[in-house]
Amino acid sequence: MGHTVGSPRQRREPGANPGLSRNCHRGASPQPAERRSHGPNGREGGGGVPIREPGDLPARERLGGRVDVNQEMRTRREGRRDLPLLVWRFAQPARMVASAPHGGGIGVRRWVLNAEVPASYGRRDPDRHLARLAVSLGLPGRGVGMLTAAEVRGYTTGSDGGVDAVATVGLTHPILAAAPDAPAGRVGTINIVVLVPARLSDAALVNAVTTATEAKTQALRDAGLDATGTATDALCVACPDTGAQAAFGGARSVWGARIARAVHRAVLAGASS
Repeated sequence: MGHTVGSPRQRREPGANPGLSRNCHRGASPQPAERRSHGPNGREGGGGVPIREPGDLPARERLGGRVDVNQEMRTRREGRRDLPLLVWRFAQPARMVASAPHGGGIGVRRWVLNAEVPASYGRRDPDRHLARLAVSLGLPGRGVGMLTAAEVRGYTTGSDGGVDAVATVGLTHPILAAAPDAPAGRVGTINIVVLVPARLSDAALVNAVTTATEAKTQALRDAGLDATGTATDALCVACPDTGAQAAFGGARSVWGARIARAVHRAVLAGASS
């Protein structure tokens, strides 16, 4: 994700399941993508499963196979608006690779934060802004922070073989990566968090970034968009910091293939709505 962001093109869909834990065990059968959304009365349309507002959500949703992590939906007050945030708290430090403005690179991290901001967001210090948000949420140690103007409550998910992907998809202005330079204009943001229940080597983590990005682009193509992403996309892949180390993260490796399918499902659900 990037520091500047755009609004999403998203529709509410009935019948989404608000829990992720059923798909999160190693070796689980592939599951279709799920859309997380909140209607004005806290329920999805068409008599779907009730979706509670952040204050009513269970304190934590258990995610991941051997990745001991909890996902929370929180809100904070900025200016005159209540803005939501998705927070992942890891019980044990996790190995991560991220392209986020806060905590990016490869290293051990304790949390991930995806914060919604207004489409007019223009701060030049997103790193510092996210650090302050982390302190206000009581997040300890080092973490990864992302920003988006996409609707965080409308996040979408995909799972495959123990890998979980969570995406906020904002497509105000999708782009082709290899396009001529153009003046900065409206932007969109696709932020993706991937949880892998197996330790990946540094090389495999970098390869996983390539794999997830290819899967994102495939999803945009399958949604009928002539685009590879947006100008400010961000990605974080997290895995345990203990256990046997997997050396490969390419699309035809065991974990890379699962990452690709999970990301594809999550992004396609967001891009098609």
